[in-house]
Formats: sequence, structure tokens, C-alpha cells
Amino acid sequence: MLDLARRLLALEAANPPEDHSYGGEATRVYEKLRISLSKFAGAEGFTALMRRALALAKADVPALRCAEVGPDGSILGIEAMIIQTADRGVEATTVLTAYLLTLLVTFIGERLTLRLVQDAWPESSIDAIAKQSGTS
Repeated sequence: MLDLARRLLALEAANPPEDHSYGGEATRVYEKLRISLSKFAGAEGFTALMRRALALAKADVPALRCAEVGPDGSILGIEAMIIQTADRGVEATTVLTAYLLTLLVTFIGERLTLRLVQDAWPESSIDAIAKQSGTS
């Protein structure tokens, strides 16, 4: 899942929106996953999953200690951390995304997780990305 998370962040870095409405690639990945997963699990389900993913990621990336999940599922404090610590910001968002994906695989299985990811990135071949990452 860590490799899949890296590939999703790379997809967003390679395809920034023209209007820059979603911010950095980490914000865009998170927002796309939030929308897709909220359709599946509801806003409260996504928020609970994100809180658990953040708690797990904080153990691996101490720079995430300043981040928290808001009541609407948004991650508060992560953008400032990314700006201040570029390398750790990339690492932090990659680890956080990987934990979110890992929790999804644990709860709903790899196949359905990849389907939800495909829903979030319909213009990309997630099957090809998953095979390159070794998740299929």
C-alpha cells in the first residue's frame, strides 16, 4: 500500500489542476479519497477511518503530531507541516495515505479498495498502477 500511496501522489504531482483549486498533490489525493470513500462509508465512517490512519501514521512520522482530523474528515495542520518540511511532508502524506489504504484493505479487501481508488482516479489505470506496485 505504501507503493500505491506513492503512485497516487505522483499522479497528482504530474497532473496539477489548471485552476489550482485543490492545493498541493497531498491535498488533492486526500480530497479525492475522501469523496470516494465517503460515498461508500459515509462521512462519519470516513472520518473514523482517517482518525485511525492518522493515529497509526503519527507513530511512524513524528512530524504528524501537529495534525488532527476535523469533524468533517479534513486534516488540520498538515498543509503547514508540508510547507515547513518539504521532505518530511512528502513522507508524512505518503505514510498517512498508505495507512488509510491499508485499513481499507483490512476492512473491505484489496479488490474493493482498488475499486474505490479507481473511482477516485477514473482517468488513470489503477489496475496498471496496482500491478506496478505489486498489490494485485
